[in-house]
Amino acid sequence: MKYLLAILIVALGIYSCESSKSSVEGVATTGTSDTLRIANDSLEYEILIIEPGFDSWLVTQPPKGFNGIGYLETRNYQYVLEYNNRVYNPSYSKTLYPQQIDYDPNIHYGLEVNYLLYNYFKYFEQKYKQKLR
Repeated sequence: MKYLLAILIVALGIYSCESSKSSVEGVATTGTSDTLRIANDSLEYEILIIEPGFDSWLVTQPPKGFNGIGYLETRNYQYVLEYNNRVYNPSYSKTLYPQQIDYDPNIHYGLEVNYLLYNYFKYFEQKYKQKLR
């Protein structure tokens, strides 16, 4: 893949090895109870979220259409900038901020990816008591 949107690995453990697959608007989604992978080969991006509890938390959030795509893209860009700043700042934990996220605001990743990335950042803020804003 030319572009790797994000590999977010902040995992305490993987509880299940079973996976299920479904297709949403040309986006392949593979998930276990703690792993969520969203990929689209035509745009050459991938999000991999390995986070215990994220899937069950996500179902409690507003649906995809609640926030517009423009809002999600703007917020994700702000979140990614702050997150990446913390990756390279030695005063922040490498456990919480292990790897840079490659998010290009000039690429339109679509509603599915932006929705999941936005909600991951919200989950991350709540679970680890971090403010990325």
